[in-house]
Amino acid sequence: HELLPEFNAIENVMIPAFIKGTPRKEAEKRAAELLDQLGLSSRRSHKPNELSGGEQQRVAVARALMNNPKIIFADEPSGNLDSQTAEQLHQLFFDLRDQYGHTFVIVTHDRQHFGNVDKVITIKDGKAFQGEESSTMEITA
Repeated sequence: HELLPEFNAIENVMIPAFIKGTPRKEAEKRAAELLDQLGLSSRRSHKPNELSGGEQQRVAVARALMNNPKIIFADEPSGNLDSQTAEQLHQLFFDLRDQYGHTFVIVTHDRQHFGNVDKVITIKDGKAFQGEESSTMEITA
């Protein structure tokens, strides 16, 4: 999740806005809205070590959404989560994609979530294939 332990949830979410130069009041309002949307309104003042793994991951998602990017990269986002929390996180990605039009590029070894994605690109032995491993459609640069 790479949350900074010395900051609480809302402060961790605001960091990208500060880097962008967003005024504190505006950043705090947006961060609060994101945490509310992700079901964390009561956890705003909690530090990462006071949050569950799933809550930490949702704070990280809120942080990724802070500056409203068009593309969000997630490398094994559910790797440290139990199966139910992982499923909820992946569903959250799909809901955010549908609601806001964000593109999520998710790198994972977990094939159970492939059914809900728009496109699967498999990398095997240094080659990229569209679809699952059994596909014969190689992607070339």
